[in-house]
Amino acid sequence: MSDSATLERATPEKSPEGEMIVCPQCDAVYQIIRPHHGERAVCSRCHTVLIAPRRKAGLQIIAVSLAVVVLIIAAAVFPFLSIEAQGTMNAVSIIDAALAFRHGPLIAVSMFTLALIIIIPLLRVLLVLYVLIPIVADRPPARYAMEAFQISEVLRPWSMAEVFAIGCAVALTKVAGLADLHTGPAFYMFAALVILVVVQDNFMCRWTVWNALDPETKR
Repeated sequence: MSDSATLERATPEKSPEGEMIVCPQCDAVYQIIRPHHGERAVCSRCHTVLIAPRRKAGLQIIAVSLAVVVLIIAAAVFPFLSIEAQGTMNAVSIIDAALAFRHGPLIAVSMFTLALIIIIPLLRVLLVLYVLIPIVADRPPARYAMEAFQISEVLRPWSMAEVFAIGCAVALTKVAGLADLHTGPAFYMFAALVILVVVQDNFMCRWTVWNALDPETKR
């Protein structure tokens, strides 16, 4: 294995400070390379993207994050799905679906589901906004910004909006033959939400954010 990450499309300058970076997938250790905008430093072992700076990425992430906040709130309250069978129609929102069990010990399952598909995704995007807005505005990082960004990264595996979307697709396939299903506005909002969350994660260069928050890099 080489002693530095590979870089697509150009040869970067190595970090003069001899800083190191660890691949989050395979734990390979490299000396940090600082690619130019539009280039990517990639792990030579597992091909995970380590550094991928983009021009105006901060503004794009903030715009996507604001859209995600609006979609999460709207998708939680508007009708998600309506089911009609034998002349009876029932419409439910995402919150109604998550809180299907409201009594007994299963209420813990409902609260956990609500946290995974609504609360944690909303908390993550609010933390990202809290961290990025001062940086993009060329202001000093907000108080406890490093801790806030660390929490958002810890919560990332627990943000399961896309898992809920896949579960809904499977459930709709099975129920379609038993009743008439009608998708509500929240269904399309949630679909857009899942796409925007993926876009946000792909746009964000986490090394760049940590680098901007680290006071050592500003000396």
